[in-house]
Amino acid sequence: MRVSEKTGKTVEEAITAGLLELAVDRDRVKVEVLEEPVKKGLFGLFGTRLARVRVSCEDNPGALASEFIRKVCLAMGVNADTQVSNDGEHWRVDINGPELGILIGRRGDTLDALQYLTNLAVAKILSERVRIVVDVEGYRLRREETLVRLAKRLSEKVKRTGMRIVLEPMNPHERRIIHTSLQDEARISTFSEGDDPNRRVVIALKRG
Repeated sequence: MRVSEKTGKTVEEAITAGLLELAVDRDRVKVEVLEEPVKKGLFGLFGTRLARVRVSCEDNPGALASEFIRKVCLAMGVNADTQVSNDGEHWRVDINGPELGILIGRRGDTLDALQYLTNLAVAKILSERVRIVVDVEGYRLRREETLVRLAKRLSEKVKRTGMRIVLEPMNPHERRIIHTSLQDEARISTFSEGDDPNRRVVIALKRG
């Protein structure tokens, strides 16, 4: 739990200061009014006591990720909704809305960057690493299905020709999909070569 104690001329001003420090929306916090503002003396000009509040927030990685993504979308002028889920291994934030291609980018480059920044932002708040997967309108699932089909098709070509095939550069997640989809092929071997961001998967016949 993160806690912020703030003062202000009014209770609302103190609460706003606490929300800004915690970088969260009002509906995610618990507010305790520690001191009400009081004005004493002639015409209330002397002895003024400020309002003091305690604003506390239970940190939920999914909610933090969703909030960060909404702010990014707002800054980009993108109208989007987010849905958060957790499968026990990682948090997932699905972004839905019209015309979200700008969030995906070329072969998911922008989406990968958004996911990376989201993980950094949440880890900074929590002071620990959590795994957050960000997706847009089911793009990652469609991309995975495409890569599996590609891997199967190219492996058959390698079997026919005996020539190895080098794929286009891919990120670690996509390379893993290729390796996994062909790991049970008796005649096929896969390995990666090169350095990121130009590391590529190679599909070849097993030696011997």
